[in-house]
Amino acid sequence: MQGTVDGFSHGFVTPLAAFLMACLGGALGLRCTTRSLRKHGAPRLGWLALGATAIGSGIWTMHFIAMLGFTVRETPIGYDPAITFAGLAVAIVMVGIGIFIVGYRGATALALVTGGTITGLGIATMHYLGMAGMRLPGELRYDTPTVTLSVVIAVVAATSALWAAVSIHGFLPSLGGSVGMGVAVTGMHYTGMAAVSVHLHGDGAGPAGGDAASSLLAPMLIGPAVFLLLAGVMVMIDPLLVTGDGDRRRPALSAPRAAASAGWDSPSHGAAAGRPPFRGLRRRERADGR
Repeated sequence: MQGTVDGFSHGFVTPLAAFLMACLGGALGLRCTTRSLRKHGAPRLGWLALGATAIGSGIWTMHFIAMLGFTVRETPIGYDPAITFAGLAVAIVMVGIGIFIVGYRGATALALVTGGTITGLGIATMHYLGMAGMRLPGELRYDTPTVTLSVVIAVVAATSALWAAVSIHGFLPSLGGSVGMGVAVTGMHYTGMAAVSVHLHGDGAGPAGGDAASSLLAPMLIGPAVFLLLAGVMVMIDPLLVTGDGDRRRPALSAPRAAASAGWDSPSHGAAAGRPPFRGLRRRERADGR
């Protein structure tokens, strides 16, 4: 029996909320990655790890919110908690590998392609692993060309995001990059969902198994709360993380000010350094008849 699939059972509320979460995770992750490029040693490692966690968690939360709007009219849907949360670990690890490659190798073509491919495959793996965690009296079938398109979108989106992380500076450009990442990741999700068809066993009236989506709602909301708290803390303790001005060095002092700050305008300085006093002092001595 063919199941009747509805990916927008709550209207555009779930797609919009999913998109915002993808943007939030992407924005924080990209700024953390950018910040890491100006650090060395353990601080760089910490910023990269934080960026990977932010992006991976944002993508996973986006997927889960979007899945709240996915229903099959003839049967309830349950979720396997272990597989569902395994997708979170996969997303963080795979995104982390890509970010670390670019963070330590720079924005070279090889690093971007390698890191983007690994990250994109991680995003796609998280998505389809989450789909595998669904429990219903039937089976999911996929259209291969559409699945391939969704994976390509994920790889391109990941590569573009990594390029933006190491190439774009400043708040507004970074905001645009995070919005673009949110559009791409959300588009990848719904492209993958367009490849799904549900084939039910019998009339589909059997138990779904697993946990209902509502029982996983509270853990899902922990992600957004942590993101908002983390973003607020970053703004308070390091506003340069948001404004992107950390890479702008203070302008050098002008020559006269630099000389004054160094004490070069005093005659004792020139004498101590073995140099003759300034010409202005000589003129003053002649005027005094010395």
